[in-house]
Amino acid sequence: MNRIDRISAILIHLQSKKVVKAQDIADRFDISLRTVYRDIKTLEEAGVPLIGEAGIGYSIVDGYRLPPVMFTKEEATAFLTAEKLIEKFTDTATASMFKSAMYKVRAVLKSSEKDLLEAMEGHIEVLRKHSPFHTSSLNNTLQNLLNSIAEKKVVQLEYRAFASTEKTIRLIEPVGIFYSNGYWHTIAYCRLRDDYRDFRADRILKLNITDEVFNNTHPTLKSYFEQLAREENLEKVVINLDKQTAKYLTDVKYYYGFVSENEHDDFVQMTFLTSQLELFTRWFSTFADRAEIVYPEILKTHLKDHLERVAKKLS
Repeated sequence: MNRIDRISAILIHLQSKKVVKAQDIADRFDISLRTVYRDIKTLEEAGVPLIGEAGIGYSIVDGYRLPPVMFTKEEATAFLTAEKLIEKFTDTATASMFKSAMYKVRAVLKSSEKDLLEAMEGHIEVLRKHSPFHTSSLNNTLQNLLNSIAEKKVVQLEYRAFASTEKTIRLIEPVGIFYSNGYWHTIAYCRLRDDYRDFRADRILKLNITDEVFNNTHPTLKSYFEQLAREENLEKVVINLDKQTAKYLTDVKYYYGFVSENEHDDFVQMTFLTSQLELFTRWFSTFADRAEIVYPEILKTHLKDHLERVAKKLS
């Protein structure tokens, strides 16, 4: 990236946040802090009203706006790809809002870029077999959760937990939302359980934002996961199993810490992170004759001990 393009990109970066640290700019553009200071000075000399405070960062005087920007063709097609993903992987309300935002983006594109998007429209598709939401809460699940986080409003859920036929009514204080392994989730403080819980969106039967404002201070989603990983002391497990068996594990594998899988000619290699090796051993024993333990070695010992205890019960 040449210096003129970098300075323009820095200006857009500065407008994207209330305060931007010099180190953040240096990290993004892979430049030294000295170069950042020189580029900032160039912007100031060009008339951009910047406020800088040592140890805090830079901000642009409120009211200043950059005229409509032009996008590269790569950026334009990235927007189109994102639109396709959001349409299939989020709720109806979020997809509708992104589509509205895309009209604004298209409005500032050059004619050639608009032609490119129209031409590429039929060459990008996102397919998924199952919806990540329950049909009764499909329209605005994510937006309701995000609104409740922004407004610190308590949410009432009608929820069906895994392997349960009963519905429970939960009052929760949402912390954040995330997408993992085919489903949207929300981490929230559950008043029923008096602790933080992971609620999967497709198991939310009904959702309602109440008028009650919660005053508790909750961690960010990132800090919650970091703390969870430290507390759980997770252990890595790698197994190989035949493709036919792998096909039938479906959603169950996620409850034993499934992380990823790699398909080979004759088998599928799966990686798990588990905090309960004994529990994983019991589950693994149900299809152990069709699988192989790659790591850790101690899992083989656990499996032998488990099978010996089962054999004694049968003798």
